[in-house]
Amino acid sequence: MKEQALAKNNGRRFGIKWINPVLDKEFRLRMRTPRAMWTLFFYLFAIGLMAMSAVYLTQVMSGRGGAYNPEQSKVLFSFLSMAQLGLVAFMAPGLTAGVISGEREKQTLNLLLTTQQSSSTIILSKLVSSLSFMILIVISTIPVYSMIFLYGGVSPKQMILIFLFYVFVMFVLGSFGILFSTILKRTMISVIATYGVTLFIFVGTVIIYFVLQGIAEQASYNSAGVRTEDYSWIGNILAWNPAVALYSILDPSISDHINNNYSNRSGHIKGSLLPVWLKFMIIYTVLSSLALWLAIRKLRPRLKR
Repeated sequence: MKEQALAKNNGRRFGIKWINPVLDKEFRLRMRTPRAMWTLFFYLFAIGLMAMSAVYLTQVMSGRGGAYNPEQSKVLFSFLSMAQLGLVAFMAPGLTAGVISGEREKQTLNLLLTTQQSSSTIILSKLVSSLSFMILIVISTIPVYSMIFLYGGVSPKQMILIFLFYVFVMFVLGSFGILFSTILKRTMISVIATYGVTLFIFVGTVIIYFVLQGIAEQASYNSAGVRTEDYSWIGNILAWNPAVALYSILDPSISDHINNNYSNRSGHIKGSLLPVWLKFMIIYTVLSSLALWLAIRKLRPRLKR
């Protein structure tokens, strides 16, 4: 008893609060349900089926029988990475969009707010517990990647960057889900709003890029057919798109191509100051931090003066 009390006092003395009651409760409820097991199973089944189908189709189209070259491995790795990004974008909002509104609908949010846990602790614990399950799912797909990774053509650095990029995208989408779950009263409305923002990030940014691209095609040339204005800033719109940022990790040369597109410097290729994936991380680090700050501010009701 004395040793336990001493360890508890030492933990308080050094401020060890990594596992707070909110986080501990979320871990236990989320990881110990049959739903978590079946979610993991179907996710691995889907990603494994896509990987095996891609390998089979590549073999059939190449017509080489058992032969396999590194270029095909790069194509399959890119396909699998994009497919997993789509699955992450589909699952991450659903895991976070109802964590606060669900507590409100079950009438347990007021009890949670009366505890000694701060608003930031509650919000961050909900976010970490939701994303930890998604991280577990992504890590469990490493054996699927190993089937393609062993054929060569992909560096370990790229694979590590890809998985870190997945974690960052989860954090971004999870932050927006937490924000809408906090400011909106109903879980269904929060889920719809979160998926709407996700759809805009993936599809809306591409639509805006092509619209501005068409405008630049008509406005950037004079009567002599010479480009008069620099529209290379249009490429920065693609830095808001996760799929383009992921592709810039797989093919670093795409960053220079996007930045130099529609430049009025004919015949001169200027290097990209920042790769697209790094611009993406800078932009969404700011937006995610703002979303979490707003969620923390709006969690507790405030009395009007």
